[in-house]
Amino acid sequence: MSNVDPASGAVPQGTDLFLGLTPERVLHAVEAAGLACRPLCYPLNSFENRVYEVELEDGSRVVAKFYRPGRWSREQILEEHAFLQELVDDELSVCAVRPFPDGSTLQRIDGIWYSISDRRGGRAPDELDDGLVARLGMLVARLHNVGARGPAPSRPRLDSEHYVQRALHWIDEEGSLRGPLEARYRAAAGALAELADEVMDGVPTHRIHADLHLGNVLLRDGELRLLDFDDFVTGPAVQDMWLVLPGRGAEALRQQEIFIEAYERFRPFDRQTLRLVEPLRGLRMVRYAGWLARRWHDPAFKAGWPHFGGEEFWLGETTDLEEQLREAQRAVDSALRQGEGTTGLGTALSPQPEELLDNKDYFWDWEDS
Repeated sequence: MSNVDPASGAVPQGTDLFLGLTPERVLHAVEAAGLACRPLCYPLNSFENRVYEVELEDGSRVVAKFYRPGRWSREQILEEHAFLQELVDDELSVCAVRPFPDGSTLQRIDGIWYSISDRRGGRAPDELDDGLVARLGMLVARLHNVGARGPAPSRPRLDSEHYVQRALHWIDEEGSLRGPLEARYRAAAGALAELADEVMDGVPTHRIHADLHLGNVLLRDGELRLLDFDDFVTGPAVQDMWLVLPGRGAEALRQQEIFIEAYERFRPFDRQTLRLVEPLRGLRMVRYAGWLARRWHDPAFKAGWPHFGGEEFWLGETTDLEEQLREAQRAVDSALRQGEGTTGLGTALSPQPEELLDNKDYFWDWEDS
């Protein structure tokens, strides 16, 4: 039975689902932006929000993004749009939001906030050669130059409160983590939170992308474009480096140095912050599990992650998190013993064996294609 109001089509207050967001409503929303549409729209990969490619009468296409109800406030979304416009004004390759006829960039339909952007083609790089790594380093530095120019008072901070404590709350609400595993998982998550808070204390922060994995990088005709600023926060610069280069082995650390050298053509990079990488990786693991728990009532999540919530799932998550805690402690202790980067690379001084990291462990909305 649908919970959509049959008279207005509005989503009832309190739900975070996209009830009633039919293709007809999507087209109606785009036409409200003053854009005449053909009756064609295609859903794009996105679990958190709903994103559609819509064809206009002139044959061009736009992207309509519908924000999950209750996740972000109007002010938080507008800060995302303002950040994107600053980046466009600084000639960075991102997808700016189109203004509506009244000059705003955010409208509402059936209780759901939405925006319109130009469609930009391309594909995520399958892998990064040294040239692409260097170009990304320069691009991220320019992004951070813009990010450091102003605050984002309504957006979250990258800290243990937002990435761990809130995630644990949603895991508790979902209720499938019980028994001895619950105590082990909470102990590892709490220790990682404490370690992250300790190593991030006093580290400069500014507006960052915060979700900069390769799925959010487009490559077309030699041009790199950054996508999906939905999770942008105030945090340390190193977050936008380790996500695009998530490996631990010698080859990943070699490319890390290429990234940093290219970054420093536009902005200084504090190599001492490399000791944050493993604690940040741990925070993201907890946040990922919390995200699944928070959205588990959504049928799309049950279909996408059928293994979530069972004993085998939580045993794997708990074991991985305990190992990540040990890895983070080793990395921080090593950096301290070595004088926190006096020879240059901090955590890169002791490369670990190359590890094949699963994108689905860390990257929201990742789908193999």
